[in-house]
Amino acid sequence: GHKHDDEPEKERGEDGTLFPYIDTVKVRCLNENTTGAARNVFKPRDEKLDKTKYLESAADEQLILHIPFTCVIKLKSICIIGGENGASPSKLKVYINREDIDFDNVETMSPVQEWDLQEDPSGLLNYPTRYAKFGNVSHLTLFFPSNFGNDVSRIYYVGLTGEATQLKREVVHATYELRPQASDHKNPAETGLGRTIQ
Repeated sequence: GHKHDDEPEKERGEDGTLFPYIDTVKVRCLNENTTGAARNVFKPRDEKLDKTKYLESAADEQLILHIPFTCVIKLKSICIIGGENGASPSKLKVYINREDIDFDNVETMSPVQEWDLQEDPSGLLNYPTRYAKFGNVSHLTLFFPSNFGNDVSRIYYVGLTGEATQLKREVVHATYELRPQASDHKNPAETGLGRTIQ
């Protein structure tokens, strides 16, 4: 029974919130009815029942939420508090490190994981991830394709639990940008070395 002993540990880890590592200013949402409202769903756990701020969809019930992090994170679980009267999302599909996802291409992509959601007005449910697949996340995309029958979807709170790694997101990008230059400089040096050996 060691496996079972581990389970409550994850649930108890109140400090496991990823809220401080969300790059809130850069959070964006497709089909939100108020620009910038997506930021409303990310708040400290003790404010998760605050219903004054929320995200609501515009044209139909679907929402695509792009969440960049300030560092690379490992995602353990997701908690969603949705709206009343059928406005709560009923499904969630999650994609990793894909900033290009929109309504034109999302249906053609395989999510890393998907869940059937329940209506959870108090935010008591945590949907666990397949942790091994969520170990190197710098950008998370949440696609809510459907809800419980309302014309629009409403979300009050998105809680992300896991751990932050030391890897800074900017550094990952910077290394990537510099790579072509680095290899340009390296090649002459290598050929120079080769000549010396011969």
